[in-house]
Amino acid sequence: MFRAKQVETQAEREAAFAIRREVFIQEQGVPPHLERDEFDESSTHFIIYDDDKIVATARVQELPSDIGIVERVCVIKSYRGLGLGVLIMKEIEKFARQAELKRLKLTAQSYAVPFYEKLQYISTTPEFMDAGIPHRVMEKTLHY
Repeated sequence: MFRAKQVETQAEREAAFAIRREVFIQEQGVPPHLERDEFDESSTHFIIYDDDKIVATARVQELPSDIGIVERVCVIKSYRGLGLGVLIMKEIEKFARQAELKRLKLTAQSYAVPFYEKLQYISTTPEFMDAGIPHRVMEKTLHY
């Protein structure tokens, strides 16, 4: 049984960072100094449990302009294709509405653009490179 939630403990936070290392650094070759940054401390982190194992993570930065920046969305390889990306994004959107954010923005790896489009995110930039990987900025206006 999968369960998405906001990170509450240091152990959950460390498990989220371990998933990010596995996906972004080991699988995708993102340099470690780019994967962890100064926003990790001030962001709200989310995870998905499969029973007692954490298998996915993401984070949100809240900006003063009522915008949330969704970042570091990832699922460990053996759990991909099970709908966990949708589950964690729905949890993030629930949080964003409770925080009265007006929009969510994210920088999607280009291969993931169709996934975010299914969740009503719209591309707002041409493709560009970030950490050697093609990306696009996407946004979604939250309706209440």
